[in-house]
Amino acid sequence: MSHHLTEALMAVGILTVIWSGIYFVIKVITDYTLKKKMIDKGYVDEESQALFKKEQSISNNYASLKWGLITFCAGLALILLEFIPYEADDSPLPFGLIAIFVATGFLIYYFLVKNKTEQ
Repeated sequence: MSHHLTEALMAVGILTVIWSGIYFVIKVITDYTLKKKMIDKGYVDEESQALFKKEQSISNNYASLKWGLITFCAGLALILLEFIPYEADDSPLPFGLIAIFVATGFLIYYFLVKNKTEQ
């Protein structure tokens, strides 16, 4: 792997970890704040508790499917890159191909979960 590609992948990895951390911290804080305000104002009843549990259950049930599809699609992109000739130092082809395949994995996941939750 070329030196530039290694540096770019390392930068993308570091930024991904940083932004994921920021996202999860903000999500936890906002969810806590929302639930606390609802409890303080007396909006919490059996129905609203069921909504919170349902949302959490749906996201937990399909987490493995999501990451399995994303990893599978990224792996397919890497395998495909092995057979496509390209200029390793200057080509954006690896980044584009991996981005397209990972996005495809997310879209497949979205439509599968959407169809399951509508049933």
